[in-house]
Amino acid sequence: MSTKGIYTALSGSLAQTLKIDTIANNIANVNTTGFKRDQQTFGEYLTAIEKEPQVIQVPRVPASIESFYDINGGDKSYVDAAGTFTNFEQGSLKPTGGKLDVAIDGQGFFEISTPGGVQLTRAGNFTVDGNGQLVTKDGNAVLLEGEGAADGRTARFSGQSQPYISDGGEVFDGERKLGKLSLLKVNNPDALQKVGSNNYSFKANQTPDMSAIAVPNLKQGFLETSNVNIVNEMTEMILAQRVFEGTQKAIHAYDAMADKLINVVGSTKG
Repeated sequence: MSTKGIYTALSGSLAQTLKIDTIANNIANVNTTGFKRDQQTFGEYLTAIEKEPQVIQVPRVPASIESFYDINGGDKSYVDAAGTFTNFEQGSLKPTGGKLDVAIDGQGFFEISTPGGVQLTRAGNFTVDGNGQLVTKDGNAVLLEGEGAADGRTARFSGQSQPYISDGGEVFDGERKLGKLSLLKVNNPDALQKVGSNNYSFKANQTPDMSAIAVPNLKQGFLETSNVNIVNEMTEMILAQRVFEGTQKAIHAYDAMADKLINVVGSTKG
């Protein structure tokens, strides 16, 4: 008996575990401002597909399950985790009335300065820190349009006037305009990766392809909600759990067959 099938079942079990973890993270962020849901993509790895015709083994023995595997590559038929895909569909806009709350209605990302370098975010729930600087919820400086280092493109308020942001992205300290929010369009969104705190950076093997949005479509006094649909996520969770349970049963079945092969058939005296 071939025991290779247990590895196929195991790969399916691991794939469903990864999918369940991703769904659980989506559900946990259903109320996170500007969060974009993730989903796992899977493929099937078949040895026979990658073999040259002359390399495929043609058995010289009577037909058997093992012979079928050798011809078709079934001995290495695995679930292949192809990676995580982020869905950048627009989330709904929720009114807050906050003077420093701003939502992106359409494409674009806010540019922010973090300890890990300049990153991007969709979360527009900004505030003012103890130094009078416009920052994100996590304390990262929100950058304004302009050239030069990030330190020179931050908005600092005097503390003497009411700060607010307009629908056009202009940042005001009372009547004094400090600048305009840096809003960038990412032309290759699949090159982005999440880096925590609802922020994005570019993958190591990807070249940033961005352009400034001259006329941003912003809604002051609103926040973009998560694009997670809790009903769909719960449905996907139930399906993934059922598939996981099926693969576990297959693993237990292979284990039971191996046990009988070793302890029952192997101990038979003829």
